[in-house]
Amino acid sequence: MKLGVSSCLLGSMCRYDGGHSREKFIVDELGKYFEFSPFCPEKLIFPTPREAIRLVRVDESIKIKTSNTNKDVTSLVENISKDLVSKIENDELCGFILKSKSPTCGMERVKIYPDKKNGQSENVGIGVFANELKNRFPYLPIEEEGRLNDPWLRENFLMQVFAYEAIFKFLEKSPTLGELVEFHTSYKYLIYSKSYNYYKALGNIVANRDKKSLKEVLQEYKRLFLEAISKKGTIKNTHNVLLHIYGYFKKVISKDEKEEILESIEDFKKEIIPLIAVIKIIKLYTKKFDIKYLKTQVFLNPYPKELALRSKVEAYK
Repeated sequence: MKLGVSSCLLGSMCRYDGGHSREKFIVDELGKYFEFSPFCPEKLIFPTPREAIRLVRVDESIKIKTSNTNKDVTSLVENISKDLVSKIENDELCGFILKSKSPTCGMERVKIYPDKKNGQSENVGIGVFANELKNRFPYLPIEEEGRLNDPWLRENFLMQVFAYEAIFKFLEKSPTLGELVEFHTSYKYLIYSKSYNYYKALGNIVANRDKKSLKEVLQEYKRLFLEAISKKGTIKNTHNVLLHIYGYFKKVISKDEKEEILESIEDFKKEIIPLIAVIKIIKLYTKKFDIKYLKTQVFLNPYPKELALRSKVEAYK
């Protein structure tokens, strides 16, 4: 699996001041599971070290200018950003991590400076490269390194990354309708944890009541699946999923065991315990009673357990 990453986050000395912004979590933790493709639009245009560039509001438009000499480099930055994004098409990336606050890579809240000295700056901009990337690949999982410090955003991002890779690998095999049913079945509860409406809509596509061609069904499913996994999971939806899963063994476990698991599910809802605590109980009963349907559910194993993303209470909102 390949992740696109702003080069400076991997330790490359490509920032305007000649430094880097190496992120330990990305390099040391994600590096165990992903191959990285580094990107830095600025170093392809300017030397390192260099004069910083910034977004500047000129009348009703946003320009990119150098910080000291005020040179307009808008065309240069826009063109190299478009070139880089066009090359990504063949890179088979399953996600992208961008450098926050950067005039090229920042996803949001990038500072926009006034063109005049008495003007006020605004923290509402988006980096030029980031904007091109999001427009060209609207469903590609994209996050900033700073936002990945939030357990909820981190968990959602990596769940989306693994699901994004899975749908493309699945479609590469030219699947039959029956294989699509199997794939969808395995993702039912993960999708439900993000949106019940998407859960229903994807189910309707797979049912194919209008007898559409397999090609049409697969195209519709791909588009809606990518939309669904881009949504953030919530405690409410996840709580509902846990209750659905509980239904598979409520008739085969003892009264005390029922009370234990229901109490755990409610404690998760109240943000007292992390999701992993409930998942461990569910996996125990799934194995004990050999519940094959639950064994196929990606929701229970959406990514390598070593990432320990579900071990924090703050990973759900």
